[in-house]
Amino acid sequence: MGKHDQTEGWIFKIKRFSIHDGPGIRTSVFMKGCPLKCVWCHNPEGINPDISIWYNRKLCIACGQCVEVCPTKALKLTYDPAPVIKIDKRSCHLTGECINTCPTNALQFTGYKTTIDESIREIEKDLAYYQISGGGVTLTGGEPLYQAEFSSEILKACKQRNINTAIETSLYCEKDIIDRILPYVDLFIVDLKIFDPSQHTLFTGRSNENIIENFRHLAASEKTVLVRIPLIVNITDTNENKAAITNFVFETNEKIQVEYINFNPLTENKYIQLELPYLLKKEENSNNML
Repeated sequence: MGKHDQTEGWIFKIKRFSIHDGPGIRTSVFMKGCPLKCVWCHNPEGINPDISIWYNRKLCIACGQCVEVCPTKALKLTYDPAPVIKIDKRSCHLTGECINTCPTNALQFTGYKTTIDESIREIEKDLAYYQISGGGVTLTGGEPLYQAEFSSEILKACKQRNINTAIETSLYCEKDIIDRILPYVDLFIVDLKIFDPSQHTLFTGRSNENIIENFRHLAASEKTVLVRIPLIVNITDTNENKAAITNFVFETNEKIQVEYINFNPLTENKYIQLELPYLLKKEENSNNML
């Protein structure tokens, strides 16, 4: 076991038998942390690199066991009018007592710490499926390049085992990070969301200038690249935006394919569980009023 096998990172899910994150049957590793704050983010539990607790009201049977075992009294059973658990996150010390006690898994951490060695052991469970289907491993998130060292070491370990690798990324990072992982990635799945810089800043919280430059750099590397545009009503799905991104991609490298990804309408449930504002609904309401 090498020193890099014990490199630690934060993830919120490892999904086996994934078929939408690259070719074949894949294992998708969902990384914590993202520098963008897209109003439509369908994995809000992956935005914040820190760990918190989320609560699924639909699974809760209001037994109150979590309230009883919490050492900091951060949980309270209330009625509005149906019974619901309220979490005072300022008082919560993330001991996990409530999670271990909950009989229905209504309380869960939004992620956990793991090592390269632990992740690879999980990934290797499906080697036979990768070989038969032409699949492999995909790093997604969150933004995998937010944890550049951890992502690089997982990809490197996979290539040492002849496992096909892919990474789903916004490319919002330093250029040297792309160069660091380049030898270990077979497929880059690049999410290009909005081409207009001001609109990109408005809806993601960041300018896309860095992303555009990184895309040009990646496109020149001759690596296999697939561009995905998430279709968000009146934001990214406009003909103007789709045409601008497609033209940019083809002018940069005509071999790169562009595909559209439909938005998951069930995403709002995650925001409710995390007690986060669902900003996309506000945008939809604003657009409907125009």
